[in-house]
Amino acid sequence: MKKNLIYPLLIVIASSSYGILSTIVKVAMQHGFTTGEAVSSQYIIGFMLVATIFIVTQRQLPKLSKKGLLILVCAGILTGTTGIVYGESLKYLPASLAVVMLFQFTWIGLLIDCALHKRLPSRTEVISIIVLFAGTILAAGVLNVDLSGIAIQGWLLGFAAAFTFACFIQFNSRHVEGITTTSRVLIVSFVALIIISIFLNPEVLWNGKLFTGGLWKFGLALGLFGIILPIYLFSIAVPKVGGALASILSAIELPVAVTVSVIVLHEPLTLLQIAGIILVILGMMLPTILSQRRQKDKSLEPNSK
Repeated sequence: MKKNLIYPLLIVIASSSYGILSTIVKVAMQHGFTTGEAVSSQYIIGFMLVATIFIVTQRQLPKLSKKGLLILVCAGILTGTTGIVYGESLKYLPASLAVVMLFQFTWIGLLIDCALHKRLPSRTEVISIIVLFAGTILAAGVLNVDLSGIAIQGWLLGFAAAFTFACFIQFNSRHVEGITTTSRVLIVSFVALIIISIFLNPEVLWNGKLFTGGLWKFGLALGLFGIILPIYLFSIAVPKVGGALASILSAIELPVAVTVSVIVLHEPLTLLQIAGIILVILGMMLPTILSQRRQKDKSLEPNSK
């Protein structure tokens, strides 16, 4: 595998792990747990796992500049906030529409990246976003959803979740000097746990549900796929590929979410959803494919003279 394809692949893997979370939460709910309990277990056990890795491998946090610490704290706040706001949006929006609203992070992330770097979106990026948007609507099955009567709170919360997730990707694209990936994930997950604790009240720690009630099994899966794997891989790969491409590649989360729900929960899958999944994958791959082609053409130019 070419080295310059490794980092985009890591982002795809990280985003795919996010796509598994909704199914795990639904299975936890089938076992009698609430959404808040499942999300709390994710951040509690996720932090415990990161802390264990940190103690075994490092044991000492590096000294950070104020700017570096601010970047990590903001990433942690945005991680926790996205989970909370998205969960709240589900109280007002159908699940399919909530997914569509969340996936507005693709174009929001692109616009943020363009604003930060004082540039206009490239033609490839614009085409990718259009294809992704069309694919998202089809894959989520939103064409069959009745939009009348949906409260304004749902639209606002859904958009807020997209915005916070787009900002999270941007903060993860910032390089922090003098810190290892494990230390970075430790700080981000700790801050996210604090945010979750403030708003969700993690009473599962003392009411016995987490460790004696069986919630730990779902917390372990959610911690692995919602904290360890994605934050580690995002921390490694996003600084290498940039926030704009990372936002586009992260769209793989939707096809994975739909596919896993079909396999595990036996949810129906229509031809329109299959077409949408294909469009999302094509839109996601387009920037990388064209970039590879341009690099190949440039490498051949000296030989063609």
